[in-house]
Amino acid sequence: MTPEEEDRLIESEFQDLLNGYLRSNHRKKVEIIERAFRFAKKAHGGIRRRSGEPYILHPIAVAKIASQEIGLGSTSICAALLHDVVEDTDYTVDDIQRMFGKKIAQIVSGLTKISGGIFGDQASAQAENFRKLLLTMSEDIRVVLIKMADRLHNMRTLGSMAPNKQYKIAGETLYIYAPLAHRLGLFAIKTELEDLSFKYEHPASYAEISKMIKESEDRRSAVYNDFATPIKENLDKMGLKYEAKARMKSVYSIWKKMETKKIPFEEVYDLYAMRIIFDCNDQSQEKAICWSIYATITDLYRLHPDRTRDWISNPKANGYQALHLTVMGTDGNWVEIQIRSRRMDEIAEKGFAAHWKYKIGESDEESELNVWLRTIKDILDDPNPNAIDFLDTLKLNLFASEIVVFTPKGELITLPTESTVLDVAFSLHSQIGTKCIAGKVNHKLVPLSYKLHSGDQVEVLTSQSQTPKEEWMAFLATAKGRTRLRQALRREQQPIIDKGKEILAEYLKEAEVEETNEIITKMMAFYHVTSRESFYLRLGNGDLSLEGYVIKESPKAEQSLISRIFRIGRRRNNDRDDDSGIIINTPENIDRKKTYSLRINDHERNFVFADCCRPIPGDDVMGFINDIGQVEVHSLNCPRAQVLKASFGPRIISTEWETASEKFLAEISIDGIDRHGILQELTQMISNNLNIDIRSLHVDTDNEVFTCRLTAMVTDTRVVTELCEKVKKIKGVQRAARVADKINAV
Repeated sequence: MTPEEEDRLIESEFQDLLNGYLRSNHRKKVEIIERAFRFAKKAHGGIRRRSGEPYILHPIAVAKIASQEIGLGSTSICAALLHDVVEDTDYTVDDIQRMFGKKIAQIVSGLTKISGGIFGDQASAQAENFRKLLLTMSEDIRVVLIKMADRLHNMRTLGSMAPNKQYKIAGETLYIYAPLAHRLGLFAIKTELEDLSFKYEHPASYAEISKMIKESEDRRSAVYNDFATPIKENLDKMGLKYEAKARMKSVYSIWKKMETKKIPFEEVYDLYAMRIIFDCNDQSQEKAICWSIYATITDLYRLHPDRTRDWISNPKANGYQALHLTVMGTDGNWVEIQIRSRRMDEIAEKGFAAHWKYKIGESDEESELNVWLRTIKDILDDPNPNAIDFLDTLKLNLFASEIVVFTPKGELITLPTESTVLDVAFSLHSQIGTKCIAGKVNHKLVPLSYKLHSGDQVEVLTSQSQTPKEEWMAFLATAKGRTRLRQALRREQQPIIDKGKEILAEYLKEAEVEETNEIITKMMAFYHVTSRESFYLRLGNGDLSLEGYVIKESPKAEQSLISRIFRIGRRRNNDRDDDSGIIINTPENIDRKKTYSLRINDHERNFVFADCCRPIPGDDVMGFINDIGQVEVHSLNCPRAQVLKASFGPRIISTEWETASEKFLAEISIDGIDRHGILQELTQMISNNLNIDIRSLHVDTDNEVFTCRLTAMVTDTRVVTELCEKVKKIKGVQRAARVADKINAV
């Protein structure tokens, strides 16, 4: 190509950029864009990319993506055109500020700082570049948006790079940029970045899946048309101006589903979704139109009841709005349908940058962006901000539901939110996990259960004398950690588990009951055990006794028990005054819908309070007639009560509390940061200020963390609630809750 032809190509590409900008709703600042282009063209004169093309074509392409695919305005277009000038030429940020103003210079400066990419050659550089990328968001979110455009164009032209560079850049993109694009609401860019990364990381798989998509196109089109035609006919009758199209699942998404579910391409049934985009000039009518379209579709096809998502009433943090529903398609497979207005669709595709257009009309986007950035001002006023702490404030956790932590050597570890030091230990190695005793987070000693945050530096401490504990399972958020702990526990506990199996088998044999999944599940629910291994282990250890567990009763025996309890109630009502244990009518005129009063001041009562949930006055309760003629009083939320209601309906009776002076034992769990004098302050508040009798107090400390189990005498739930609220005000106390509440929440 001759110099004249290259120049015509450059001018043509710039004119295409300018035309796209002129079609937007932004204020038309053509003069400054023209100046920025001429300046960049001159600065990059004679420089070429690896592909051989003039370098200026890259800034033009980045500016075009920023403008037409993200929706940014003149300030961003100028910054995109100039983004490599400072790094690649002799010009400085001061030169840019002198010619184009402070705002454009700031954005160019931010882009120059992070030009090295996320991953450097050494761990320290890696962490520092990551920090820089995130900190630039404090200066101006447009820095990151333009960086997205820069990365997208680099990915589109990655074919000219050496294979080792391709692999590095693709991995970096999939790891950092695609998730960040998703959290910024740049869904179209996120999808393209994922597909392009996948193409260079797994070229054979990419080619194979692309081929299968193409080969199945005719069949998919026929199925889609059969499905969509009735919907379109009904939408036409509604008089809507709309666009209905099939949204094909991306190559990367298909591959990920095949890998995750271990299924072939033919079994990926949700290859396409239907998207309906309607025009609406009145934003207040959008919600009503969405639901009217929903009603039309559900009149035609069977709705999946658990897969309706209303992102209109409750938009996602990144601004996404749409109404999603899933219906049974004509081919017997489920099809997702997304209903959006034109405004919602533009925000969904272009992300945050599209918001300003609908909120502040044709004024510059800067004010709306600055409003949004104000939400993270507090954390950035910190003179020594943590590299990643402000991600939570932004609600921009890179992996949506995941966090990123560092090892002392600067290596990144990606974990789910709620992950602990123990998760890090098991992610490093099984032996490190099983021998872990504590951790250091940001050089501070913490227990195994310490929950991590993005940006934490985590060091795992181990001891050869440490052995894995079953209670560690509550500290783990990762599947890998749970699996490795379970395997380690099984190795150590197998002899006890085998003993527990024998105890259960012998018990069921004596009761002449077959050992089925149903009976074991019911027994596990009764004893509040979540897994079979735990159930067998507790049996083998002698922590559980199967005596007294009601397995089954014949209707005849059950009726005998009911008659017995009624006889007891009637006899005692006749023999004593109204302070009897439970007031029950005679069997002949029993009304099961009636609520019976529990007379709690009677020492000869014919009812007992269940140990599994330990109800106290104020709890919603029910009665269950057990096999020795007593009424067991359970909290309605008790898991055991759920099993009883499902399995022994005729034995269930309604109950309610009567006012009484009797006190009940309540157990309270208190967690917090240990400090000198906290235990004394805690006991003084409870016994002196609240006038509550403490019956037992057990405290465990693990480094700087304490856990306290407190048993006190209370009259009702209001006393417990007041106690917990006041305890939480003590300095260092993180949590205080009734133990029964935790059981009920299972």
